[in-house]
Amino acid sequence: MPPTSQPLRTLGFLTIGLFDEADPGRGHTSTLELIELGEQLGFDSAWVRHRHLQYGISSPIAVLAAASQRTSRIALGTAVIPLGWENPLRLAEDLATVDILSGGRLNPGVSVGPPMHYDQVKSALYPDTDDREDFGYERVRRLLDFVRGEPATGFSGTEGFEVFSDRVQPHAPGLGRRMWYGGGSLRSARWAAEHGMNLLTSSVVKAEESEDFAQIQLSHIRTFRDHHPDGERARVSQGLVVIPTDTATPEQRAKYLAYADKRLPRTRAPQGAGRLMFAPDLVGTSAEIAERLSADAAFREVDEVAFALPFTFEHDDYVQILTDIATHLGPALGWRPAS
Repeated sequence: MPPTSQPLRTLGFLTIGLFDEADPGRGHTSTLELIELGEQLGFDSAWVRHRHLQYGISSPIAVLAAASQRTSRIALGTAVIPLGWENPLRLAEDLATVDILSGGRLNPGVSVGPPMHYDQVKSALYPDTDDREDFGYERVRRLLDFVRGEPATGFSGTEGFEVFSDRVQPHAPGLGRRMWYGGGSLRSARWAAEHGMNLLTSSVVKAEESEDFAQIQLSHIRTFRDHHPDGERARVSQGLVVIPTDTATPEQRAKYLAYADKRLPRTRAPQGAGRLMFAPDLVGTSAEIAERLSADAAFREVDEVAFALPFTFEHDDYVQILTDIATHLGPALGWRPAS
């Protein structure tokens, strides 16, 4: 194991769930099959990412409801649901339902901010209130309250033959402690901590105090734990793109390297008005990737990861990558598969 501060305790993976517009069923089935494979390989968690009005998973909760019936142990997460597209009360009902169906395995990750391309979608999404919607942290707070069982209404009791509850039903005990915030800024890290959430860090951060990706991410992790009631025990999961090549064919290795090379220029300086910094994709043997991670200041602070699968690859590529992560990279980082 590389000289990290602690062995890797929790190993997960993240998929975007792409599909062909002409055959969307196949893409969704592929995602479910990968989650099943992940459980078989001993992964601790599987996460899905949303894509609205694109050819990727648009309804992660529906996909995870299906996954909950195909698996029995692996944790199921969203990384992340952008709340600008959601009604917190209705989302709380969906989250609680899937958590009950999964036996308490759901790990919802959320984020805030206006929906992407808001000017183009606002008339469809909020035709009457587009100029009055609040896309800030208040939307998360409302969701947390509903998930944690706070009253949603002042009315409860029996009316005729029907019985009404004043809080979201079903109520899923424990789900409130499994809520994650996908944050890429110091402000988000602190807000998530002060509201008792867990923190998802990814391969994208805001360049606020530095232009060194690992140092920026490290500052977010430490700020989060400094302000969380659980302190150093507060949960943080890192989500870099890793592509091990231990059992890859020569053709797959060439494809993986070309993919990473194409994305490398964006990692060299902050991008756009938001000054976003991107982490380089890690491609190589598991031993090589483990060595690079051991030198990553942020990775040394965590014992949970949800490695992101690259976009646009084929199903067989993902099978190879997941198998190498579970059988080569994870053990190289001190991880042991779940039984």
